[in-house]
This record gives sequence, C-alpha cells and structure tokens, in this order.
Amino acid sequence: MESKIDKAIDAFNEGFNCAQAIFSTYGTDLGIDKDTALKISSGFGGGMARMQETCGALTGAYMVVGMKYGKIQADDKVSHEKTYKIINEMTSRFKEWNKTTLCKELLGQDLNTDEGKLFIQENGLFNTVCLKCVRDAAKLVEEF
Repeated sequence: MESKIDKAIDAFNEGFNCAQAIFSTYGTDLGIDKDTALKISSGFGGGMARMQETCGALTGAYMVVGMKYGKIQADDKVSHEKTYKIINEMTSRFKEWNKTTLCKELLGQDLNTDEGKLFIQENGLFNTVCLKCVRDAAKLVEEF
C-alpha cells in the first residue's frame, strides 16, 4: 500500500505544485474533496505564486494543520493557540532540515528570471530540492 508521503510525491511528479501535492494528499482525510483542495492550494506553489517566499510544500502543510485544528469560533483561543504552536514547531523542524523556509534560498535561484529558470531546469532542482521539500513537509504532517 502506497504511503501518504509517496502519494504527495506522486502528485508533485504528476505536475501539481508543491503546496497542491501536500494539501490535496492530506486534505481529503479532513473532509475536503481533492478538486477543492487543489484549487485552494493552487496559488501557493513557488513560495506563494512564484514570489519565492515561504516554501509552498510547507504552506500546504500549514493548510492541513488549519483544517485539522483551526478555530471556527472567533473566541476559540485553545484551537488558535494549538494551530500556531504546531505550525511553529513544523517550521522549526523544517529549518533544521533545510536551513531556511524561503523558496528562493532553498533553490538558490530566482524563479522569475530567465537565467534562474534555466539554471533550475538544467540542474534538476525541482526534482531534487523541491521534491525533498515535499517529502519533508509530508513527514511533518505525518508527525504532527
């Protein structure tokens, strides 16, 4: 039987962005259908719409945490704090493994320049760096 981590990697390899790979894999266990999960997370790849901010795989994991523990009542401080605590712990662990959460620093290139795109493609960084980030984010979801 294929693990959820493998399913997230498969989704990424099929052409979904890093955030979609995580959120569509785990969101379905939390009551959201796959198509909706893919749509919600579609703008988060490449560190938020290729702005190369927080890694999309990690933001996909944050969405999963929100689906599981997020507050639905304005005054629910317990759920709010639990969600933030888990996200902070996930972020710390991701940084331990990857030194940063920033997509631009993870890739070491700018996705928005022709030179950066070419370097990323020629060096297979989507298949190495990004794939590792998807795997790491999936492991964090599994752990937390």
